[in-house]
Amino acid sequence: MALHTQQLPPGAPGDAGAVPRAKTNAFSALLHRSPRLRLAALLTAPAGWLVLVYIAALAALLITAFWTVDTFTGEVSTVWTTENIVTVLTDPVYQRITLRTLWIAVAVTVIDMILALPIAFFIAKVAPARWEKLLVVAVLMPLWASYLVKAYAWRNVLSEGGLLEWLGTPIGLSSPGYGETAVILTLSYIWLPYMILPIYAGFDRVPDSLLEASGDLGAKPLTTMRLVMLPLLVPSIIAGTIFTFSLSLGDYITAQIVGGTTQMLGTVIYANVGAANNLPFAAAVSLVPIAIIMFYLFVVRRTGALNSL
Repeated sequence: MALHTQQLPPGAPGDAGAVPRAKTNAFSALLHRSPRLRLAALLTAPAGWLVLVYIAALAALLITAFWTVDTFTGEVSTVWTTENIVTVLTDPVYQRITLRTLWIAVAVTVIDMILALPIAFFIAKVAPARWEKLLVVAVLMPLWASYLVKAYAWRNVLSEGGLLEWLGTPIGLSSPGYGETAVILTLSYIWLPYMILPIYAGFDRVPDSLLEASGDLGAKPLTTMRLVMLPLLVPSIIAGTIFTFSLSLGDYITAQIVGGTTQMLGTVIYANVGAANNLPFAAAVSLVPIAIIMFYLFVVRRTGALNSL
């Protein structure tokens, strides 16, 4: 006699795998029905890390700026005071340093933008396709070298009897030496790839048919660049300026290597963290570049230029 065994339907009490499967299916269905819940599950870990490492660190920095250092013991005193912030904002010395840092950051940004536009245009629209990737790699190659190597290389170039003076002597030019100009030149070289890459990506997104149509309508190359391409490149240019401006604003290593006696906000922060051992005052000074870059981002955001990035 053949024995007939009754198979239990899925989900029956006797089915050992029914309960886990039901729970799994219910959770999957919940995630499928709730896109916001899926997004929250994906962003919880990185958002928590961002809050812990970045926002909490900024809050601690802000709190530290309202403390002082005991002049006798050299230890941080948690007595609340606005003395550090008032000194940074009202002392003429720190006002000049702030304006100098702002000027250097703006100068570096403008120089890099002027250099990056033709370079990015050539790579994206003029160079043959087989050379395009090689040229992009060539732009990226300086980023593979150490920051200190590049800064000290420029120190040798700008030194007395260095390469720049040797090249300029036949035409009556001399090296600017170490100082503000040297800082601007060095930072312009170091941060140039950060300006070229977003502008190159912007040029690459502009269809060639648009340029051909502009030429067919009689527009000259400069007119096409000014009226057709530049408006489309505004988001890419702004993205590049955010990199170069913010990186130059907070730099202190280049100023120490090629700046001579030139002081920037970064060098003031470094000096107060190290030799002066005045962490609260360093925190107060560091709030200035943070406020400047936040204001810049706010202005850029109000213009709507970041909406198409």
